[in-house]
Amino acid sequence: MAYGKKIVLNCLTGYKPAVGQLAEAFVRDRVKYVGVVGPDCSKIEDIIDDAGVGDGSSPWFILTASHEGETLEDAIAFAESLSDEYAGEVQIVEI
Repeated sequence: MAYGKKIVLNCLTGYKPAVGQLAEAFVRDRVKYVGVVGPDCSKIEDIIDDAGVGDGSSPWFILTASHEGETLEDAIAFAESLSDEYAGEVQIVEI
């Protein structure tokens, strides 16, 4: 599955080990923005940031945001407000 360039990641139950593989897929698909909402959203945001850096040989910058204490709707509204290179449709991904 290829991911769009702007994602809101809805983490229903918090961190899972599969988040690392998901973050690598975001880098592979050249996602530009990931907003994370739900339990452990800050930790998951850090994992996505680390995946973008990788081993440093070819980093991919992903703008990230953790929406701690916010609703999914809040995170979607924020993502929709992004413009310029971050403009476009928001894809919701649930884990």
